[in-house]
Amino acid sequence: MIPIGEVSRRAGLAASALRYYERAGLIPRAARSGGRRVYAEEILDRLALIGVAKAAGFRLAEIRGLLAGLGRRSPPGKRWSKLAAQKREEVRERLAGLARAERLLRTLERCACPTLEDCSRALRTNGRCP
Repeated sequence: MIPIGEVSRRAGLAASALRYYERAGLIPRAARSGGRRVYAEEILDRLALIGVAKAAGFRLAEIRGLLAGLGRRSPPGKRWSKLAAQKREEVRERLAGLARAERLLRTLERCACPTLEDCSRALRTNGRCP
């Protein structure tokens, strides 16, 4: 069994994050030894999986769904695949929105309108400033 401080150090997470993950249902509740949290070695694998999912943009609720049932001979491949496809679509939509924002910002950087009203009117009617 590994004390919470050691898990924290080895996983690169604050101990408070581990306690939060417990409350959020992402990791099992720690056993206690001398009143302190201790974890089985396998917790490091689970924390690495959570880190990968977070880096890929998954929200904690999505990660909880992915982790549900692991260890009960339930292969994660199908769940990963389904969640990954959904997340990729979300990322594509965000990228499209960011591209639109970038185009608008480039337009605004070149704005030579004498007043905000003129700028607003030009953007509304032409989608760009003169």
